[in-house]
Amino acid sequence: MAYTVTPTPTGPIGSQYCVCKVELSVCGQNLLDRDVTSKSDPFCVLFMEVNGKWVEIVSSKKITRTLLLGNGKPAGKGMITIAAQELSDNRVITLSMAGRKLDKKDLFGKSDPFLEFYKPGDDGKWMLVHRTEVIKYTLDPVWKPFTVPLVSLCDGDVEKLIKVMCYDYDSDGGHDFIGEFQTSVARMCEAQDAFPLELECINPKKQKKKKNYKNSGIIIVKSCKITRDFSFLDYILGGCQLMFTVGIDFTASNGNPRDPSSLHYINPMGTNEYLSAIWAVGQIIQDYDTDKMFPALGFGAQLPPDWKVSHEFAINFNPTNPFCSGVEGIVQAYSACLPHIRFYGPTNFSPIVNHVARFAAQATQQEVASQYFILLIITDGVISDMDETRHAVVQASKLPMSIIIVGVGNADFAAMEFLDGDSRVLRSYTGEEAVRDIVQFVPFRDFRNAPKETLAKAVLAELPQQVMQYFKHQNLPPINSEPA
Repeated sequence: MAYTVTPTPTGPIGSQYCVCKVELSVCGQNLLDRDVTSKSDPFCVLFMEVNGKWVEIVSSKKITRTLLLGNGKPAGKGMITIAAQELSDNRVITLSMAGRKLDKKDLFGKSDPFLEFYKPGDDGKWMLVHRTEVIKYTLDPVWKPFTVPLVSLCDGDVEKLIKVMCYDYDSDGGHDFIGEFQTSVARMCEAQDAFPLELECINPKKQKKKKNYKNSGIIIVKSCKITRDFSFLDYILGGCQLMFTVGIDFTASNGNPRDPSSLHYINPMGTNEYLSAIWAVGQIIQDYDTDKMFPALGFGAQLPPDWKVSHEFAINFNPTNPFCSGVEGIVQAYSACLPHIRFYGPTNFSPIVNHVARFAAQATQQEVASQYFILLIITDGVISDMDETRHAVVQASKLPMSIIIVGVGNADFAAMEFLDGDSRVLRSYTGEEAVRDIVQFVPFRDFRNAPKETLAKAVLAELPQQVMQYFKHQNLPPINSEPA
């Protein structure tokens, strides 16, 4: 059976990082029989040790090893073979399949059919690459549409023969063979919604025994479509720019920045939790933006000369050009503005969320995946305008935009967890649901004594999926991508 291992692209791109998908094919021979009344039902778990922890294994070549028992002795004649194949072809095939008048295999009911797809291996043996779900109690099943990498199904060769086998499911693992046929992806692609492709399901033993044998039913290819499954790296390497904006909380609950107890107090080492969060996220994000010019905004402070409260001001005090040059520029502007503002309140998020959303809305006109906006909000406390913020986030979920919230200090961050829709769908006060989860919240206190890379990984964990989800939903390909 083939399994796909996907790289995690939150770190820098280099030779020490996996920047492609790898498919592992695993097969066993002569395994020990662990069941009394039937054969074993084996499954395989693969691990590799990385930095003292076990993670999924990736092999660069085909290896065969003897299976060992827990005591280190051979498990009979059992062998396991693992072969790795780089999935450099990002095409995927989506199939919609059905059956008609399949053979009845159950004595007291109809069959429970499922399909298995095989491709020829290098050794000439058929290798299982996909299994559909089981459809219970029917001779006319309709399987859910499914998608597999084209490399997995036919090594990317649409003319290569593949074998499809139909079985009747039995709970003891002794599935009853219904029939089979061979075809190719090119042949299946002849199927269209209005013109399905019908293929005879043949049982060779029945065909030999019965002179008037026709078939054991018909397998129908209702539709077959080949598309490209673009990864986060496809979009980034294609030239998509990650447009980074920082929003910093300057409310009074942070404390006087001159007081060592303040969250904004810059210690003798030249840092604080706000700066640590800016460095951790910004140093990675800035590598995905060519000009490295980032808007840095503040909220919750009184500004000179009239000392009115602002929830959306440029920390370099230049509202027409709030851009800072790289992470260093953000840090310099932050440090320079502290003596010139008065911390106040309340803690309103919605103005800054809407600020970035206005720019993201302009990017919805793009015909290719060229821009995606990221707002990093660093805050110490409870949101004052929760209803307005919920509404702003729900509206922003329709745009090429993600929001990262880093909570500093030891406050109650339950509201932040609420915005991070990992466990529930976020709703606006109007009842409208977010189209997708775009908020990732991380409490800084969980990473105070951890390497900065650990914080960056946690903060950016959901970003690749959010980027891909938006562009795929909008059917936007990477810049200069090839058609399927």
